[in-house]
Amino acid sequence: MTGPWRDRTVTGHIPLSLDGRVTGPGGEHDMGWTVRHAACGEARAQLLTVTGTATTALLGRRTYQGFGGFWPAVAGDEGADPRDRAFARWLDEVEKVVVSRTLTNAGWRNSRVVAGDPAEIVRHLRTCAGGDIVVLASDGVIRRLLEAGELDRLSITLCPELVGAGVRLFGEGPAGSSWSLAEAAPTSSGALCLRYDLIRPAAADDFRRGRRPHHERPA
Repeated sequence: MTGPWRDRTVTGHIPLSLDGRVTGPGGEHDMGWTVRHAACGEARAQLLTVTGTATTALLGRRTYQGFGGFWPAVAGDEGADPRDRAFARWLDEVEKVVVSRTLTNAGWRNSRVVAGDPAEIVRHLRTCAGGDIVVLASDGVIRRLLEAGELDRLSITLCPELVGAGVRLFGEGPAGSSWSLAEAAPTSSGALCLRYDLIRPAAADDFRRGRRPHHERPA
């Protein structure tokens, strides 16, 4: 590979209802409808696959605080599912970049707060050494990256639930895009684990990776 860009795939991983929502009518913490789907074996395996190549977790404030209050204890819980313990250990050790303009203290180890546009943060992270980047359950961050064309992959647990109201994942942003289905797996709960890869025009992909178009290369 030439140029400054490194091949760091950016994945957004999130549960989604059939009516396109990430929260229920009760507000930002109304996510009980996701629990039985997230707890099934196939969804746990999907999470380990998504995070297996990642060395950076990009999180919104709410997700960071929620994860920080739950997952550290799971890592040392011998009674927990081994897949949950593996994810908890990964999450504890991985670089955690928290997107927030209000959070001032990131007490969880390997964490830092960045007050900025998620798209600009990702553009900077792409220039740094490391493995892939995963955005975990942070709908605002994922939405902004979709709008900016900075998300390479969508990992969705499509839950067979119509929640009726709540925050939608997909906004009315100006950027349209096309995606290819890379994986689809049904779960024992009736959900679908889906993975979509962004279809980028070849010229745009070359530019992102620091490759000059053929007609601009020296003879």
